Amino acid sequence: MVLVSTELIYKNLDNPKLIEAFKILEEDTLTQTYLYMANVMAVGRLKYNDHGHIHSRITAGSALEIFRILSKRMIPTTVRDKVCDLESAELIVLCGAYLHDIGNAIHRVGHHIHGYNLAEPILDKILQKLYPDNQQLALRLKMEILHCIFSHDESIQCLTMEAGSVKVADGTDMAEGRARIPYRTGKVDIHSLSALSIENVEIREGDNVPVQILVHMNNPAGVFQIEEVLENKIASSGLDRWIEVIALERGRELKTITPRM
Repeated sequence: MVLVSTELIYKNLDNPKLIEAFKILEEDTLTQTYLYMANVMAVGRLKYNDHGHIHSRITAGSALEIFRILSKRMIPTTVRDKVCDLESAELIVLCGAYLHDIGNAIHRVGHHIHGYNLAEPILDKILQKLYPDNQQLALRLKMEILHCIFSHDESIQCLTMEAGSVKVADGTDMAEGRARIPYRTGKVDIHSLSALSIENVEIREGDNVPVQILVHMNNPAGVFQIEEVLENKIASSGLDRWIEVIALERGRELKTITPRM
């Protein structure tokens, strides 16, 4: 069992390509400027929740955790389809998760479309460095990462386990830390109050289902956050058969979202 947090990414950086890609993303001027502007637009102007650097780290760590749990029981889509090997599939998840929200730098509306356009030069930089002698593979990986970015929107159906892991991970970042910024700037509504009631989120391997997500809250209002954010993400992730969500208020089970068969 692991806690969804900014530190989770470091638990999953255990191969050279992931380490190098994460380093580039953290130090890249384009990436970090887009994430800064994403919060200028989303938080500062729209009074929305955090969509910047912290959210990118949290989502990347959670996405890799979910992907690795699933990979123990089934073959990842890109490996099955002979696009790449498992190590490169994990790179797809990392980059897709880290960059999924950069489109907010332009506007919240259509941010999943803006995002895959903004991501291209960043991905070219990363993939050319990691795969200097295999341009064809680098291009394949770029397409798969752009699919992750595009399909993280709730209205788009994910077509790969990699993209689904990114989308579900995006939805797990809903503890109080994500609501503090809009709350402090005067945005008080059911979204922020619901998020503030969620103390933490845990991801673990389940007994009867591969992935189990536990949402710990101090107030039943947190159920709204699960229903409006996480449940909608899971529904179009392509992973809904393999994920169970349990809402707990001070240890007492309030609601369980069972896999859709």
